[in-house]
Amino acid sequence: MPVNRDFHGPGGGREAKFVLGPKNRKDEKMSETRLRIVIVGGVAGGASAATRARRCNEHAEIILLEKDEYVSFANCGMPYHIGGEITERSRLLVATAQMLRKRFRLDVRERTEAIRIDRAAKIVRVRSHAGEKEYDIPYDRLILSPGAAPIVPRVEGVDASGVYSLRSIADMDRICLAVGATAGPSRRAIVIGAGYIGLEMVEQLVKREFRVSLVELQTQVLPQMDPEMVTTLTQQLKQAKVDVYCGSGLKRILTQNGNTTGVELDNGQQLEGSLVILGMGVRPNTKLAQDAGLTMGKTGGIATNAFQQTSDPEIYAVGDAVEYVFRPTGQSMRIALAGPANRAGRLAGEHAALGHSSAMAPVLGTAIVRVFEQTAAMTGMTVKSARFAGIVCRSVTVIAGQHAGYYPNAQPLTLKLVYCPTSGRVLGAQAVGQDGSDKRIDVIATAMAFGATVRDLAGLDLAYAPPFGSAKDPIHQAAFTAINEMDGFGEMLDADADLSGWQVVDVRTSKEISATPLTGCASVIAIPVDELRDRLGELNPEQPTVVSCGVGIRGHVAQRILRQSGFRRVVNLTGGATLRRRIFPEN
Repeated sequence: MPVNRDFHGPGGGREAKFVLGPKNRKDEKMSETRLRIVIVGGVAGGASAATRARRCNEHAEIILLEKDEYVSFANCGMPYHIGGEITERSRLLVATAQMLRKRFRLDVRERTEAIRIDRAAKIVRVRSHAGEKEYDIPYDRLILSPGAAPIVPRVEGVDASGVYSLRSIADMDRICLAVGATAGPSRRAIVIGAGYIGLEMVEQLVKREFRVSLVELQTQVLPQMDPEMVTTLTQQLKQAKVDVYCGSGLKRILTQNGNTTGVELDNGQQLEGSLVILGMGVRPNTKLAQDAGLTMGKTGGIATNAFQQTSDPEIYAVGDAVEYVFRPTGQSMRIALAGPANRAGRLAGEHAALGHSSAMAPVLGTAIVRVFEQTAAMTGMTVKSARFAGIVCRSVTVIAGQHAGYYPNAQPLTLKLVYCPTSGRVLGAQAVGQDGSDKRIDVIATAMAFGATVRDLAGLDLAYAPPFGSAKDPIHQAAFTAINEMDGFGEMLDADADLSGWQVVDVRTSKEISATPLTGCASVIAIPVDELRDRLGELNPEQPTVVSCGVGIRGHVAQRILRQSGFRRVVNLTGGATLRRRIFPEN
């Protein structure tokens, strides 16, 4: 792990005098000292820290400050309430202030904002928005969970009526009101940003019968993933009559009489819409920590050690404003996801209350999103992010059914595995399909947590019955393909490779080739795999050869035939004609 995760050594700093008992916790006794823990911010990290601290120390005074009205809510569920899938608003309120006071005896102070930290005096200056007064709160331990704020570009018209971001319950309520009040021809919406929140909002607005335009500055939707993995998502969006505009950003918001009428993009194109949702990402709320002189990390988040202590051992930090160790690289970075925030909050609350806890496990950035009938999930690194970080990697992509092909309703699942070509260590994975993406990514993320290699994945003993999977799961198939390449049994060629100069052999049947020709190449030699041994004379064994089939399985068979028949170099096109067509839709 990097240096900035170990400010105070393995014990996380000087031993606290308020420890409740021996570190083995076999015989914990309640502290005789009344410890005061002040927590800034609720939602995921702060609320988890507060409740864990109480469970660890019944006698501590725990004060939870939240600048907004709602202390703990499920912000990931807000798009689904806007779309009507979650019908009851109250179900998003995970823990009310009243419940936290009653069950955990917490001193919850809503609409109270921390504005300054005096580290020398160990005092937090706060402002009550209810009474508009300021006062000081002394602390023994301070836990910061300030979260992040939506990125709102300073462009013309951004303050107009009809422009919204989604981060709080109040934001959700405003959008719900606007959605319900919009009718007729004006029921057009524009979503800026095609990340997780943006895609969820597009789906839900379509469910509310809006005609939606989706704008993304990058050249693809879901820029977190590799480009060929998201083409099916784009197809799903277009099938839902969503107008997708990639490769151009927001220039200005068009208005009339203070109301939104649409947007203008950087390329000059104008889109109509009375509702604009900004889903352009978030910025960490680090001002309080920076003003207090706490160390910041390289990616702009608060730096912490393995116990979530900042550069001041009496102050902890958790949530979207913090940097976590990213397991594939061992470096710290911001990963604004609810899972790590909850886990970090739990550990920080325990360490603040007891003086010891387990270390925070490195994070993989595992995430998932549903886009109508398709689901996209990922964990760890993509090829794109690995190359950006200067990490040498290889990848394989398999397209297989999410369960046994002979069982009804088998649907294709595309699984991409990224790994180190020398050690075989798994660096990341992506999956897209109608069903089963979550299962495969969760399995791979779990394996990665234990340092798995592709050989480990190949040996996983996974549950199999026809309705649920295959004897050779897509995970196995991806691992087998990677091992074949590592062991010299089958070199793979990336699906987006330039095929000029190669002898390209398509080993599908003539009927298959006629229906879906191999795209992105000038000429192809068609020889079905079952005829290949008898037609070797039609090929030049000295010329580098690419074999391709539907998804890569028959291509590997052909590759082995040619390799053992004296052909100098033979590579198998990753994902075959199916994946190639996603990258090059037409010849």
